[in-house]
Amino acid sequence: QVHLVESGGGLVQAGGSLRLSCVASGSIFGISVMGWYRQAPGKQRELVADVGRGDFIHYADSVKGRFTISRDHAKNTVHLQMNSLKVEDTTVYYCKCDGVRGYRGANYGDFWGQGTQVTVSS
Repeated sequence: QVHLVESGGGLVQAGGSLRLSCVASGSIFGISVMGWYRQAPGKQRELVADVGRGDFIHYADSVKGRFTISRDHAKNTVHLQMNSLKVEDTTVYYCKCDGVRGYRGANYGDFWGQGTQVTVSS
């Protein structure tokens, strides 16, 4: 079994900062991509940022220059440092791991975290 545990959401004033963390646990040999998505009510889930095994990073245009994603491969952990937060960043943020592999060639697939609420007040 693979479990993703997110932490770091909360309430912050506009212009403030939050740091989200996600730890993947289980019998994991490797993870291809770790990233963060968000989904506002009534909207599709969208990519915020992700980082591949080669540390190749994607950011949504809306967060470039404000958010920074980082990954600790050894600890199967990904962080999202969110600075200069805006009211429109308010929503639930989800951690996702793509291409999770176990030992002896096991392929576990993709996993989502349970989501963490980020609320930015004006």
